[in-house]
Amino acid sequence: MRAPVAVLGIFVADLAFRAPRLPVMGETILGQGFKDGPGGKGSNQAIAAARAGGDARMITRIGRDTFGEMAQKAWAADGIDTSAVVIDETLPTGAAFIFVSTETGNNAIIVESGAAANLSPADVAAAEQTIVTSKVLMTQFEQPVPTAIAGLKLARQHGVTTILNPAPAVTVPDEIYGLCDYVTPNETEAATLTGLKVETEADALLAAKDFVRRGARNALITLGEKGALLHGAVGTFMVPAFKIPKVVDTTGAGDAFNGGFAVALAEGMSPEAAVRFGCATAGLSVQKPGTAPSMPSRAEIEALLASQP
Repeated sequence: MRAPVAVLGIFVADLAFRAPRLPVMGETILGQGFKDGPGGKGSNQAIAAARAGGDARMITRIGRDTFGEMAQKAWAADGIDTSAVVIDETLPTGAAFIFVSTETGNNAIIVESGAAANLSPADVAAAEQTIVTSKVLMTQFEQPVPTAIAGLKLARQHGVTTILNPAPAVTVPDEIYGLCDYVTPNETEAATLTGLKVETEADALLAAKDFVRRGARNALITLGEKGALLHGAVGTFMVPAFKIPKVVDTTGAGDAFNGGFAVALAEGMSPEAAVRFGCATAGLSVQKPGTAPSMPSRAEIEALLASQP
């Protein structure tokens, strides 16, 4: 039986452009590739969790439009439970502009949440059964912060493990961290939220301690090709990233990590094993273009774990 993971977040249609660099204001440059497909951190994380072997459940709002149909097809393809997805009659489904560098594989993104901007605490209350029957609830900051807080509170009340992926990094009251079993920023988000530079493992530990001081039970800071550092109630340790042949596109790496990490926790793996599982999921995702399309299967993750013990 697959471990249930609820994801409170947004879907957007990803519109990805590949080019050597971003244009400056007033400039037009020629691209070297374009692709559209399913995206949004919440949806990406749900798809990552489903492919990693979890029973993924999506809590969101989409519009009644072409992009909304894209969302429903993507979720159906990976067997994601959509009983807590609301069709919004007033706003269109969101979209994201994604620039991917052909030189480095790094990315820059602009997100418009669309219908998911209406995702509310009332929607969370309506999804109570979806949340309380899950092992893990994961959320982010692409939907309204009060909605994320409502989801974390409801999960915490029922003993569901809570993960906050604080992306994009926005100023929030410290009370939200007290609702988190794990807060999972990348180095850029950690620096923004703590005001500390996060470039080295030592820097990451200081930032993690700051999140714990604010109330998080554990802080898990992802450091790209360096790996990930976890500090808090479960201890302090660094898990190195996996060796991969070539980075193609880093766009979905954080979502892949979080989806894999959530499934591993839901299955009862130790925190350290769960971080390693997340690192493997992320390491596989950066070898393919796109966000949701790059999420690896459980078989691929287990093969990588076995190949680099």
